[in-house]
Amino acid sequence: MHLQTFNLIVYAWIAVAVVIFPIVLNTVAPYGRHTTGRWGPLIDNWTGWILMESPALVFFAFVFLSGVNHGKTVPLILFTFWVFHYVNRTLIFPFRLHTKGKKMPVTIVISAFFFNLINAYINGYWLGSLAVKYNISWISDPRFIAGCLLFIYGMLINLRSDNLLIHLRKPGGTGYTIPVKGLFAYISCPNHFGEIIEWSGFAIMTWSLPGLSFALWTMVNLIPRALQHHRWYKEKFADYPPERKAVIPFIL
Repeated sequence: MHLQTFNLIVYAWIAVAVVIFPIVLNTVAPYGRHTTGRWGPLIDNWTGWILMESPALVFFAFVFLSGVNHGKTVPLILFTFWVFHYVNRTLIFPFRLHTKGKKMPVTIVISAFFFNLINAYINGYWLGSLAVKYNISWISDPRFIAGCLLFIYGMLINLRSDNLLIHLRKPGGTGYTIPVKGLFAYISCPNHFGEIIEWSGFAIMTWSLPGLSFALWTMVNLIPRALQHHRWYKEKFADYPPERKAVIPFIL
């Protein structure tokens, strides 16, 4: 595919994110604590999670490894950052959850599957076939260094926050409590905050249009989700800390 055609596709994908943002901002996604049967048939939570995240790992790897850059050092490093994140999200994280018996709508699984399919193709094809600027000197570029540090910082926030949430609920437990450790002292969803930082770092590290598109889509997907969680916490717990923000400390 010619670079110009590819860029037009990515711009169109970014435009879709901009268009749907106000829609998802006012729509409660029906999974997790917001699960409802009004969106059609339900599927086991673990199965649904693995199915919807799998393209971001498997298809991304296939597209990248099919490209001419698959043996080059810098594209391989960028590939490794992506795969490290999605090995955790797809193959480790679901099995750490204490959510036996929980369900999610099949419609959510299908929509997330196709989102991950498109996102994996765009970024995998860029890194594997189109990116020619990533010679070995890119490792010393300030954009790579800054993006790498941001990615790692965001990943650590995401992992720690997920770990704190997972251990709030004992195996077999079903209730919710107010998380207070780590960045939970400042925001309701530091796990989402960490992931936003991660993919913003990836966008800087790659300095690419596909990386930017994923960072924007991450915000479009997770900021509304965090605001919904924040409202849910305040409605469920009368003593929920009033100074706590939803997803960005002291701001939002």
